Amino acid sequence: MTRALLACITACLGLAACQPAPSDHFPGYAEADYVRLASPVGGTLAKLHLQRGQQVKAGALAFALEQENEQAARLAAQARLQRAEAALANLLSGRRPDEVAVTASQLAQAEAAQRQSQAALARVQRLQSAQFVAQASLDDARAAAERDTARVNELRAALRVAALAARPQEIAAARQDVEAARAALAQADWQLNQKAVRVPRDAAVADLLYREGELVAAGQPVVSLLVPEYVRARFFVPQTVLGTIKLGQPVTLRCDGCPAPLAARISYIAREAEFTAPLIYSKENRASLVFMVEAQPEPGSATRLHPGQPLEVRLAPSAP
Repeated sequence: MTRALLACITACLGLAACQPAPSDHFPGYAEADYVRLASPVGGTLAKLHLQRGQQVKAGALAFALEQENEQAARLAAQARLQRAEAALANLLSGRRPDEVAVTASQLAQAEAAQRQSQAALARVQRLQSAQFVAQASLDDARAAAERDTARVNELRAALRVAALAARPQEIAAARQDVEAARAALAQADWQLNQKAVRVPRDAAVADLLYREGELVAAGQPVVSLLVPEYVRARFFVPQTVLGTIKLGQPVTLRCDGCPAPLAARISYIAREAEFTAPLIYSKENRASLVFMVEAQPEPGSATRLHPGQPLEVRLAPSAP
Protein backbone atom coordinates (compact mmCIF):
# COMPACT_ATOMS: atom_id res chain seq x y z
CA MET A 1 0.00 0.00 0.00
CA THR A 2 2.85 2.35 0.84
CA ARG A 3 4.62 1.62 -2.44
CA ALA A 4 1.42 2.23 -4.40
CA LEU A 5 0.82 5.56 -2.65
CA LEU A 6 4.44 6.62 -3.25
CA ALA A 7 4.13 5.73 -6.91
CA CYS A 8 0.92 7.75 -7.22
CA ILE A 9 2.51 10.81 -5.59
CA THR A 10 5.54 10.52 -7.83
CA ALA A 11 3.30 10.32 -10.90
CA CYS A 12 1.31 13.40 -9.83
CA LEU A 13 4.51 15.35 -9.25
CA GLY A 14 5.73 14.30 -12.63
CA LEU A 15 2.53 15.46 -14.28
CA ALA A 16 2.70 18.80 -12.48
CA ALA A 17 6.26 19.26 -13.63
CA CYS A 18 5.17 18.60 -17.21
CA GLN A 19 2.50 21.35 -17.15
CA PRO A 20 3.44 24.12 -19.61
CA ALA A 21 4.44 27.52 -18.24
CA PRO A 22 1.96 30.34 -18.72
CA SER A 23 2.03 31.60 -22.30
CA ASP A 24 3.10 35.16 -23.15
CA HIS A 25 1.01 35.45 -26.32
CA PHE A 26 -2.75 35.16 -26.73
CA PRO A 27 -5.24 35.31 -29.58
CA GLY A 28 -7.42 38.37 -29.76
CA TYR A 29 -9.15 40.73 -32.15
CA ALA A 30 -9.51 44.43 -32.87
CA GLU A 31 -12.50 46.21 -31.33
CA ALA A 32 -13.78 49.80 -31.64
CA ASP A 33 -16.42 52.16 -30.31
CA TYR A 34 -18.08 53.98 -33.19
CA VAL A 35 -19.04 57.64 -33.05
CA ARG A 36 -22.55 58.04 -34.42
CA LEU A 37 -23.42 61.57 -35.49
CA ALA A 38 -27.02 62.69 -35.02
CA SER A 39 -28.98 65.92 -34.75
CA PRO A 40 -31.12 66.69 -31.68
CA VAL A 41 -33.80 68.01 -34.04
CA GLY A 42 -35.45 66.08 -36.84
CA GLY A 43 -35.98 66.89 -40.49
CA THR A 44 -35.44 65.78 -44.06
CA LEU A 45 -31.84 64.94 -44.94
CA ALA A 46 -30.94 67.65 -47.46
CA LYS A 47 -27.23 66.99 -48.07
CA LEU A 48 -24.66 64.31 -47.23
CA HIS A 49 -21.12 65.63 -47.42
CA LEU A 50 -19.32 62.33 -46.70
CA GLN A 51 -18.75 59.01 -48.44
CA ARG A 52 -18.26 55.60 -46.92
CA GLY A 53 -14.57 54.85 -46.26
CA GLN A 54 -13.57 58.52 -46.54
CA GLN A 55 -10.96 59.96 -44.19
CA VAL A 56 -12.26 63.24 -42.72
CA LYS A 57 -10.79 65.96 -40.51
CA ALA A 58 -12.34 67.41 -37.37
CA GLY A 59 -14.70 70.26 -38.18
CA ALA A 60 -15.68 69.01 -41.63
CA LEU A 61 -19.39 69.24 -42.43
CA ALA A 62 -20.97 65.78 -42.17
CA PHE A 63 -24.59 66.34 -43.18
CA ALA A 64 -27.30 68.98 -43.24
CA LEU A 65 -31.04 68.72 -42.70
CA GLU A 66 -33.59 71.02 -44.34
CA GLN A 67 -33.45 74.43 -42.66
CA GLU A 68 -36.29 76.56 -44.13
CA ASN A 69 -38.38 76.57 -40.96
CA GLU A 70 -35.41 77.35 -38.70
CA GLN A 71 -34.20 80.14 -41.00
CA ALA A 72 -37.64 81.77 -40.94
CA ALA A 73 -37.77 81.48 -37.14
CA ARG A 74 -34.35 83.14 -36.88
CA LEU A 75 -35.41 86.05 -39.09
CA ALA A 76 -38.51 86.55 -36.95
CA ALA A 77 -36.46 86.47 -33.75
CA GLN A 78 -33.96 88.95 -35.21
CA ALA A 79 -36.79 91.31 -36.16
CA ARG A 80 -38.24 91.14 -32.63
CA LEU A 81 -34.83 91.98 -31.19
CA GLN A 82 -34.45 94.99 -33.47
CA ARG A 83 -37.91 96.22 -32.51
CA ALA A 84 -37.16 95.84 -28.78
CA GLU A 85 -33.85 97.68 -29.14
CA ALA A 86 -35.55 100.51 -31.05
CA ALA A 87 -38.21 100.84 -28.32
CA LEU A 88 -35.51 101.03 -25.64
CA ALA A 89 -33.57 103.66 -27.59
CA ASN A 90 -36.74 105.69 -27.97
CA LEU A 91 -37.33 105.65 -24.21
CA LEU A 92 -33.72 106.67 -23.52
CA SER A 93 -33.58 109.51 -26.05
CA GLY A 94 -36.58 111.62 -24.93
CA ARG A 95 -38.86 113.45 -27.38
CA ARG A 96 -37.94 114.24 -30.97
CA PRO A 97 -36.21 117.57 -31.80
CA ASP A 98 -39.23 118.90 -33.71
CA GLU A 99 -41.49 118.23 -30.74
CA VAL A 100 -39.06 120.05 -28.47
CA ALA A 101 -39.00 123.00 -30.92
CA VAL A 102 -42.82 123.24 -30.85
CA THR A 103 -42.82 123.38 -27.06
CA ALA A 104 -40.08 126.02 -27.07
CA SER A 105 -42.10 128.15 -29.50
CA GLN A 106 -45.20 127.88 -27.32
CA LEU A 107 -43.10 128.93 -24.32
CA ALA A 108 -41.90 132.05 -26.18
CA GLN A 109 -45.49 133.00 -26.97
CA ALA A 110 -46.53 132.43 -23.34
CA GLU A 111 -43.67 134.61 -22.06
CA ALA A 112 -44.71 137.40 -24.41
CA ALA A 113 -48.30 137.18 -23.17
CA GLN A 114 -47.01 137.16 -19.60
CA ARG A 115 -45.07 140.38 -20.16
CA GLN A 116 -48.10 141.99 -21.73
CA SER A 117 -50.44 140.98 -18.90
CA GLN A 118 -47.97 142.13 -16.23
CA ALA A 119 -47.65 145.52 -17.95
CA ALA A 120 -51.42 145.83 -18.12
CA LEU A 121 -51.69 144.91 -14.44
CA ALA A 122 -49.21 147.66 -13.55
CA ARG A 123 -51.23 150.29 -15.48
CA VAL A 124 -54.52 149.21 -13.91
CA GLN A 125 -52.94 149.32 -10.44
CA ARG A 126 -51.83 152.97 -11.00
CA LEU A 127 -55.25 153.95 -12.36
CA GLN A 128 -57.08 152.20 -9.54
CA SER A 129 -54.91 153.91 -6.94
CA ALA A 130 -55.99 157.22 -8.50
CA GLN A 131 -59.54 155.89 -8.48
CA PHE A 132 -59.90 156.20 -12.24
CA VAL A 133 -60.97 152.51 -12.65
CA ALA A 134 -63.10 150.18 -10.64
CA GLN A 135 -61.81 147.40 -8.37
CA ALA A 136 -63.22 144.82 -10.82
CA SER A 137 -60.87 146.01 -13.55
CA LEU A 138 -57.90 145.51 -11.19
CA ASP A 139 -59.06 142.00 -10.32
CA ASP A 140 -59.38 141.09 -14.01
CA ALA A 141 -55.89 142.36 -14.78
CA ARG A 142 -54.40 140.49 -11.80
CA ALA A 143 -56.14 137.23 -12.87
CA ALA A 144 -54.86 137.61 -16.45
CA ALA A 145 -51.29 138.08 -15.19
CA GLU A 146 -51.49 135.04 -12.93
CA ARG A 147 -52.93 132.99 -15.80
CA ASP A 148 -50.10 133.92 -18.14
CA THR A 149 -47.49 133.22 -15.45
CA ALA A 150 -48.96 129.75 -14.85
CA ARG A 151 -48.88 129.06 -18.59
CA VAL A 152 -45.20 130.02 -18.74
CA ASN A 153 -44.36 127.70 -15.82
CA GLU A 154 -46.30 124.89 -17.46
CA LEU A 155 -44.43 125.16 -20.76
CA ARG A 156 -41.05 125.48 -19.04
CA ALA A 157 -41.78 122.19 -17.16
CA ALA A 158 -42.90 120.56 -20.43
CA LEU A 159 -39.66 121.61 -22.08
CA ARG A 160 -37.62 120.06 -19.26
CA VAL A 161 -39.66 116.83 -19.48
CA ALA A 162 -39.12 116.67 -23.26
CA ALA A 163 -35.38 116.50 -22.70
CA LEU A 164 -35.70 113.64 -20.20
CA ALA A 165 -35.82 109.88 -20.89
CA ALA A 166 -38.77 107.74 -19.87
CA ARG A 167 -39.44 106.72 -16.30
CA PRO A 168 -36.99 104.20 -14.76
CA GLN A 169 -39.67 101.51 -14.55
CA GLU A 170 -40.45 101.81 -18.26
CA ILE A 171 -36.77 101.69 -19.16
CA ALA A 172 -36.21 98.60 -16.98
CA ALA A 173 -39.15 96.85 -18.65
CA ALA A 174 -37.79 97.75 -22.09
CA ARG A 175 -34.36 96.35 -21.16
CA GLN A 176 -36.00 93.07 -20.12
CA ASP A 177 -37.78 92.95 -23.48
CA VAL A 178 -34.43 93.34 -25.23
CA GLU A 179 -32.85 90.51 -23.18
CA ALA A 180 -35.81 88.23 -23.89
CA ALA A 181 -35.53 88.98 -27.61
CA ARG A 182 -31.80 88.21 -27.54
CA ALA A 183 -32.44 84.89 -25.81
CA ALA A 184 -35.05 84.02 -28.42
CA LEU A 185 -32.57 84.85 -31.18
CA ALA A 186 -29.89 82.68 -29.51
CA GLN A 187 -32.35 79.81 -29.33
CA ALA A 188 -33.24 80.25 -33.00
CA ASP A 189 -29.51 80.26 -33.86
CA TRP A 190 -29.03 77.05 -31.89
CA GLN A 191 -31.94 75.36 -33.66
CA LEU A 192 -30.52 76.40 -37.02
CA ASN A 193 -27.00 75.25 -36.16
CA GLN A 194 -28.27 71.81 -35.11
CA LYS A 195 -29.46 71.22 -38.66
CA ALA A 196 -25.83 71.14 -39.85
CA VAL A 197 -23.67 68.54 -38.03
CA ARG A 198 -19.87 68.57 -38.19
CA VAL A 199 -17.25 65.88 -37.56
CA PRO A 200 -15.93 66.13 -33.97
CA ARG A 201 -12.63 64.23 -34.45
CA ASP A 202 -10.34 63.04 -37.24
CA ALA A 203 -11.93 59.77 -38.32
CA ALA A 204 -12.87 57.38 -41.10
CA VAL A 205 -16.46 57.18 -42.31
CA ALA A 206 -17.61 53.68 -41.34
CA ASP A 207 -21.19 53.82 -42.59
CA LEU A 208 -23.94 56.12 -43.86
CA LEU A 209 -27.26 55.21 -42.29
CA TYR A 210 -29.56 57.53 -44.30
CA ARG A 211 -29.75 58.83 -47.85
CA GLU A 212 -30.60 62.31 -49.08
CA GLY A 213 -34.34 62.95 -49.09
CA GLU A 214 -35.13 60.59 -46.22
CA LEU A 215 -36.84 61.85 -43.07
CA VAL A 216 -34.54 61.64 -40.04
CA ALA A 217 -36.06 61.57 -36.56
CA ALA A 218 -34.54 63.65 -33.77
CA GLY A 219 -31.52 61.93 -32.24
CA GLN A 220 -31.32 59.29 -34.98
CA PRO A 221 -27.71 58.61 -36.13
CA VAL A 222 -27.00 59.50 -39.75
CA VAL A 223 -23.25 58.88 -40.00
CA SER A 224 -21.06 56.31 -38.20
CA LEU A 225 -17.42 57.26 -37.70
CA LEU A 226 -14.41 55.15 -36.78
CA VAL A 227 -12.11 57.29 -34.60
CA PRO A 228 -8.55 55.89 -34.29
CA GLU A 229 -8.40 56.76 -30.58
CA TYR A 230 -11.36 54.46 -29.93
CA VAL A 231 -9.80 51.37 -31.58
CA ARG A 232 -8.32 48.80 -29.21
CA ALA A 233 -7.15 45.21 -29.05
CA ARG A 234 -9.18 42.74 -26.98
CA PHE A 235 -7.81 39.42 -25.79
CA PHE A 236 -8.33 36.93 -22.96
CA VAL A 237 -5.82 35.61 -20.47
CA PRO A 238 -6.20 32.66 -18.08
CA GLN A 239 -6.34 33.32 -14.39
CA THR A 240 -2.83 31.90 -14.01
CA VAL A 241 -1.46 34.87 -16.00
CA LEU A 242 -3.76 37.51 -14.50
CA GLY A 243 -1.41 38.31 -11.63
CA THR A 244 1.52 38.99 -13.98
CA ILE A 245 -0.07 41.83 -15.96
CA LYS A 246 -1.02 45.38 -15.01
CA LEU A 247 -2.42 48.54 -16.52
CA GLY A 248 0.02 50.38 -18.74
CA GLN A 249 2.08 47.27 -19.44
CA PRO A 250 3.35 47.29 -23.05
CA VAL A 251 2.26 44.59 -25.49
CA THR A 252 2.82 43.98 -29.19
CA LEU A 253 0.06 43.25 -31.68
CA ARG A 254 0.62 41.02 -34.67
CA CYS A 255 -1.82 40.53 -37.51
CA ASP A 256 -1.85 38.71 -40.82
CA GLY A 257 -0.31 40.86 -43.50
CA CYS A 258 0.99 43.51 -41.10
CA PRO A 259 4.57 44.45 -42.06
CA ALA A 260 5.64 44.89 -38.44
CA PRO A 261 4.22 44.40 -34.95
CA LEU A 262 2.21 47.26 -33.50
CA ALA A 263 3.00 48.68 -30.09
CA ALA A 264 0.17 48.97 -27.55
CA ARG A 265 -0.40 49.21 -23.80
CA ILE A 266 -2.87 47.46 -21.56
CA SER A 267 -5.68 49.92 -20.83
CA TYR A 268 -8.28 47.70 -19.14
CA ILE A 269 -8.38 44.47 -17.16
CA ALA A 270 -11.78 42.93 -16.39
CA ARG A 271 -12.56 42.48 -12.71
CA GLU A 272 -14.73 39.43 -13.33
CA ALA A 273 -14.12 36.22 -15.24
CA GLU A 274 -15.54 36.01 -18.73
CA PHE A 275 -16.04 32.23 -18.60
CA THR A 276 -16.26 30.22 -15.38
CA ALA A 277 -16.84 26.66 -14.27
CA PRO A 278 -20.45 25.94 -13.20
CA LEU A 279 -20.08 25.95 -9.41
CA ILE A 280 -16.83 24.91 -7.73
CA TYR A 281 -13.36 26.31 -8.40
CA SER A 282 -11.25 23.20 -8.05
CA LYS A 283 -7.67 22.81 -9.17
CA GLU A 284 -8.92 21.10 -12.30
CA ASN A 285 -11.49 23.70 -13.43
CA ARG A 286 -9.61 26.89 -12.44
CA ALA A 287 -7.81 26.60 -15.78
CA SER A 288 -11.08 27.48 -17.54
CA LEU A 289 -11.20 30.94 -15.95
CA VAL A 290 -10.26 33.64 -18.43
CA PHE A 291 -10.36 37.41 -18.03
CA MET A 292 -10.87 39.98 -20.73
CA VAL A 293 -8.03 42.46 -21.25
CA GLU A 294 -7.90 45.45 -23.58
CA ALA A 295 -4.82 47.18 -24.97
CA GLN A 296 -4.74 50.66 -26.52
CA PRO A 297 -2.47 50.96 -29.58
CA GLU A 298 0.14 53.69 -29.66
CA PRO A 299 -0.79 56.89 -31.53
CA GLY A 300 -0.48 56.36 -35.27
CA SER A 301 -0.84 52.58 -35.09
CA ALA A 302 -4.61 52.35 -34.60
CA THR A 303 -5.34 53.32 -38.20
CA ARG A 304 -3.80 50.02 -39.31
CA LEU A 305 -6.34 47.98 -37.37
CA HIS A 306 -9.84 47.09 -38.46
CA PRO A 307 -12.63 46.08 -36.05
CA GLY A 308 -13.02 42.31 -35.99
CA GLN A 309 -9.52 41.71 -37.34
CA PRO A 310 -7.80 38.68 -35.68
CA LEU A 311 -4.71 39.58 -33.68
CA GLU A 312 -1.97 37.87 -31.74
CA VAL A 313 -1.10 39.74 -28.55
CA ARG A 314 2.29 39.24 -26.94
CA LEU A 315 3.05 40.48 -23.47
CA ALA A 316 6.19 42.42 -22.76
CA PRO A 317 7.86 41.86 -19.40
CA SER A 318 6.14 43.89 -16.67
CA ALA A 319 8.32 46.39 -14.86
CA PRO A 320 8.64 45.62 -11.15
